[in-house]
Amino acid sequence: MTSRPRSFYVLSAFFALFLLFLYGPVATIGILSFQGPGGGLTFPMRGTSLHWFRELFTQQAVGDIWGSFRRSLALGLMVMAVTVVVSTLAGLAFRKRFRGASVLFYLAVASLVVPSILVSLGVGLLFDRLGLPVHWATSGFGAQLTWTLPFGLLIMFAVFNRFDASFEEAARDQGAGPGQVFAHVVLPLIGPSLIGVALFGFTLSYDEFARTLLTAGSRNTLPLEIYGMTTNVTSPVLYALGTLTTLFSLAMIGLAGLGLWLVGRRR
Repeated sequence: MTSRPRSFYVLSAFFALFLLFLYGPVATIGILSFQGPGGGLTFPMRGTSLHWFRELFTQQAVGDIWGSFRRSLALGLMVMAVTVVVSTLAGLAFRKRFRGASVLFYLAVASLVVPSILVSLGVGLLFDRLGLPVHWATSGFGAQLTWTLPFGLLIMFAVFNRFDASFEEAARDQGAGPGQVFAHVVLPLIGPSLIGVALFGFTLSYDEFARTLLTAGSRNTLPLEIYGMTTNVTSPVLYALGTLTTLFSLAMIGLAGLGLWLVGRRR
């Protein structure tokens, strides 16, 4: 049995430190959310209980937790739907070269290199100058699309670059029309990628702070509400909220995994 080189252990230790740095804060918040009724925001813990989770479902003196959650959920679903549809259509369009394709591509992904806070400021000012209401479902929706659409486009471009057109040609040879080719050949083959784009779009929207900061109007999304609560909430109820939102995100990832499994079985 050959011994592993020293570099293996060095890289393993580095990877372990990376995981600790990445997930340590999340684990700390999760642990502190189970403080007893007299617990505070730091260690050592003063008992263990579900007290602060129950507090989330009572009338809150500050903040609009569940209202902001509903807004973030609705906004995330809206952004997810548009990201999937536009990314798929763009991927289909870019399968063939056309005049101005390169310019259009770079314009589509340019927002990734612009600081998010500047995008938020620009969209907010644009709506204000046009006399349009600054609202999470309008200006906030548009600002978040500048973040999710480029990622969706990049994923779908990569998918269609590897797509084997002979499957479509075989379907057309059998008499299938354009709609049938897309519904029965293309869509099942790119289905797993669409689920990935949908998950990507939803999670980017659900967690987005900077591009929503100046475009949400008077009603906060959940990230904005949590940020506001950090200035006036001094109890572990804030940690309990963080734990629940993390579990919700993991549940969405689990649903996406289930969707991929079901698509794989059908294929």
